[in-house]
Amino acid sequence: MTDRSGWISELGPRAREVFGRPGVPCIAAAPGRVNLIGEHTDYNDGWVLPMAIDRKVGVAALPRDDGVLRARSVIFGETLEIRLRDLAPPGRAEWFDYVAGTAWALISAGHSLAGADVLVDGDVPLGSGLSSSAAVEMASARALCEISGLSWDPVAMALLGQKTEWEYVGVKGGVMDQFTATMAREGHAMLLDCRSLETSPVPFPEDAAVVVLDTGASRSLAGSAYNERSASCREAVAALKSVNPEIRALRDVDLVLLERTRDKLEPTVYRRACHVIGEIRRPLLMADALASSDLEEAGRLMNESHKSLGELYEVSSFELDLFTDLARRHPGCYGARLTGAGFGGCAIALVKAEDAADFMLTVHAGYRAQTDLPSSVFTVRAESGARLL
Repeated sequence: MTDRSGWISELGPRAREVFGRPGVPCIAAAPGRVNLIGEHTDYNDGWVLPMAIDRKVGVAALPRDDGVLRARSVIFGETLEIRLRDLAPPGRAEWFDYVAGTAWALISAGHSLAGADVLVDGDVPLGSGLSSSAAVEMASARALCEISGLSWDPVAMALLGQKTEWEYVGVKGGVMDQFTATMAREGHAMLLDCRSLETSPVPFPEDAAVVVLDTGASRSLAGSAYNERSASCREAVAALKSVNPEIRALRDVDLVLLERTRDKLEPTVYRRACHVIGEIRRPLLMADALASSDLEEAGRLMNESHKSLGELYEVSSFELDLFTDLARRHPGCYGARLTGAGFGGCAIALVKAEDAADFMLTVHAGYRAQTDLPSSVFTVRAESGARLL
């Protein structure tokens, strides 16, 4: 999705025009996110430290009385529809499935939905690791709840978003993206315990900036690589349960136990577990660093995380490594790492706010000198979660 000034204010009039209907549409928006640290820990019951960003997905919805869900994507220029009673997994991991899957999850939870005409637009880059999919889900959920007269429960809706991903789309991810899209607070990162689902706002220092480094190399979360990582983690837990039956997830394992039981694990499974166990408490440490404005420590943790993601979890890429290496060479950069699942997409850098403009110009020029991909760089601010407009 591209940045187009004024697109959100045009959603209502455009929905009336596209669907040829009078009335005032319900308009909802949900943000994309960057994950500052804690990668591939959410589905291992660990901690994550995401931040909702000022790139969002907007949905304009008009109710229908015939039980049909019809949606149009401005970005894809496509209109698709389905009867609510015909909704059933699996989907195909295409844009419509995130709208339809959200409706399916709401219905499967016992909610009565009205049919709807839904127009979807936004400026979260697609397929880049900034969670455009969760933004579509939570904006759709917010709008569908409003036109159907359902109360809005952010935690319940975030969990239904995860259900959409798991059962309708087929991506075995955690709850981080949906929780960020519903629970985030402006000006703050969010520390999320993915086991207890407790959240804590973490003030983001005013003298620092987060710069997104979009490699221009897309990836598909519905592909086998993401689910293979998740399966490796479950395999590690199954093997470690033979030593300690109380282990529920890799959160319950430390590096000492992992080394002691290394002979029970395939080498690849061992490396995956090693990353997760090392990564799983970095969000706690980085939250403390940000709260005390210790940006040097925050940057060190980001660099450490990226190295582990590349060497142990094997989800980095040439483009992600190039962009983060160039970022670290800039004197205004504290640290840089890939964000999101990896396999392409985006990295982020933590930089001095006063140096952000020069950082973006210098680092992007260096990246473009070595690739011809449609890359971009931009700063992001900490936004709030899904809301009606």
